[in-house]
Amino acid sequence: MVVLGALLAVLDARRDSDLITTREVTDVAVSVADSPFTIASVRSDDPAALLQPVAEEIRLETGMDFIVVMAPDRTRYTHTNPAMIGLPFSGNIDRALAGETFTETYTGSLGPSIRAVTPVYDDGRVVALVAVGVTRAKIGDQVATQLPVILGVASAGLLVAAAGSFLLSRRLRRQTHGLAPDELRVMYEHHDAVLHSVREGLVVFGPSGEKAEVVNDEARRLLDLPTGPVRRSDLPLSLRRMSGGTVRDEMHVTTERILLVNQDTVEWEGRPIGTVMTIRDHTELQAVMGELDSVRSFAESLQAQAHESANRLHTVVTMVELGRHQEAVEFATSELQMSQALIDRLFAAVGAPALAALLLGKVNQAAERGIELTITDETALDSVDPLSPHETVTLVGNLVDNAIDAAADSPAGWVEVTLRHQEVDAEAGAGHGTSTLVVRVADSGQGMSAEMFARASQRGYSTKADHHGLGLALVHRLVARHGGTIRTQRDPESAVTVTIPRKGAR
Repeated sequence: MVVLGALLAVLDARRDSDLITTREVTDVAVSVADSPFTIASVRSDDPAALLQPVAEEIRLETGMDFIVVMAPDRTRYTHTNPAMIGLPFSGNIDRALAGETFTETYTGSLGPSIRAVTPVYDDGRVVALVAVGVTRAKIGDQVATQLPVILGVASAGLLVAAAGSFLLSRRLRRQTHGLAPDELRVMYEHHDAVLHSVREGLVVFGPSGEKAEVVNDEARRLLDLPTGPVRRSDLPLSLRRMSGGTVRDEMHVTTERILLVNQDTVEWEGRPIGTVMTIRDHTELQAVMGELDSVRSFAESLQAQAHESANRLHTVVTMVELGRHQEAVEFATSELQMSQALIDRLFAAVGAPALAALLLGKVNQAAERGIELTITDETALDSVDPLSPHETVTLVGNLVDNAIDAAADSPAGWVEVTLRHQEVDAEAGAGHGTSTLVVRVADSGQGMSAEMFARASQRGYSTKADHHGLGLALVHRLVARHGGTIRTQRDPESAVTVTIPRKGAR
């Protein structure tokens, strides 16, 4: 660009010189032709003797290369070279004879030149012609005097361009970590294909931590993100509040999913350049873990019962050996009747076998911790509709676990569970023929404030050694999915009540 600019500058300087020269030769030619001295000299007997000294003086003062005064038949009266006086003028004069002043570029006796030819009038007649010109060689010399300035400016432009190119290249290589364009293209194609094909959500934030620079398809699916740019404010509430820096295996609960989140800060040459967040879907795994916890709890309860049964059996055998047969029978049957009565009552009040088995296991689990867990007389549940058996186990199991943990901190701890369907009339706003599933779990603990309850419900957190906080988040997710409500109270007793609409039942 600089070289092209320099060439254009030279061409422009030459064009300007041609225009200036054309104007100058025309002015000089017209001035000489209009001079009374010229007209008088042409009338004399020896025009050449009179005109030659004056023409040369004017030529030297104006810087022209030649001033030729000639007769209409081309005979020269003046010339720069005196030997050419009297010889015919070489060039075009027809337009001047017709009364026109014109300019042309013509190769004459002094070489190529820009010349102007104009008529000399006397009483309205053309009595002579005046030709004034400057050679191309002289015009070239004039342009050459401007070349140092043009070349100097061009050289400065080249230096500035070279420095700018160097700085730009250095900046680009620093931003691209030294990768060439082809390497960047290949890396982009490969990384883009990998990022959008992996089955793990990936969100990469820039240095500000607010705008996401990379969001793959799996992250948009897991977080229900729209297409287009993503900011941290677009993430679910718990992820928005997540602390910066390194995060390992944090459990977050959204309306539809249970997510395992990891986060790392990425550095380059000792400075942070962004934050990488990876997200895995643990919804199904957490469901299986919940069922496994229920089964494990039930198995531990059975193991405790087996151990207790062995103790009772030894007691009965010893009493028989001591000959106290009646006391042995009474001791054995009383414990059996109490256990069987509890089982019969549970399975009669709760129509879902999985839920009844869960509650039976929780009764024994609570008893091992010195807590009395009772199923209230109000419990009457023919089915768990609209929940599935799995969802019911998740709902009741987590609420009871939280209640047992809360009651363990109080003396003579107790937990009460109520499960029933409640009819809702039209005046309540639910419409005729609608009932709700009501799950109420009360305990002897201190309960949670509304703020603590809301915080525990919005975000589940777990580590490998501690699972507290995830239960309520799971419950909230389940209740929200079925359009139900959940509320907590602290007076007159600590309790959590869940209501879920049951459509189409009376």
